[in-house]
Amino acid sequence: MFPSLRWNIPGDEHVFLTFDDGPTPGITEWILEQLSNYNAKATFFCLGKNAEQCPDLFQKIVEGGHRIGNHTYSHQKGWRMSLERYVEDVDFANQILKTDLFRPPYGQIKPVQLRVLSERYNIIMWNVLSRDYSRVVSPRQCLRNVTEHVGPGSIVVFHDSHKAFRNLRYALPRTLDYLQKQGLECASIDL
Repeated sequence: MFPSLRWNIPGDEHVFLTFDDGPTPGITEWILEQLSNYNAKATFFCLGKNAEQCPDLFQKIVEGGHRIGNHTYSHQKGWRMSLERYVEDVDFANQILKTDLFRPPYGQIKPVQLRVLSERYNIIMWNVLSRDYSRVVSPRQCLRNVTEHVGPGSIVVFHDSHKAFRNLRYALPRTLDYLQKQGLECASIDL
């Protein structure tokens, strides 16, 4: 229905781990350490306001060889905003983030917003959602949400946030270990 949305990357043998909402002090460093332990690359869909508040942490992501994506400036829900305000928020974030990748918060984007933004950005969604942010999902279920559905070309969503850390702390190192044992390498999204 919306061909400009990328839900996975068919034909690619890599897995694409993504982290939304950061950078977040104390969490981002831990994520970067876990990725480094497995020589894994990822894509961080950052909030412009967080990158602006934590420029050194944002720079650590870049220096780690990871890719940056735009997740709006202030985590806006597209369905609740006018085209003009939404696009303005995304473009404002991009003055800081400088990327051609965009992921709408909550996956919420109106067709008219999609049409305009897809002229400037590659719109990246996902086909594996860890649900690490959910209080009703246990850490073990979070891990299963990934390992039972991941495969070559999968785009996996985790979150770089305090809210998600309870589940992420358990699931991320075990996901990386699982992927390594399956012979699947983690790469950043490069379209």
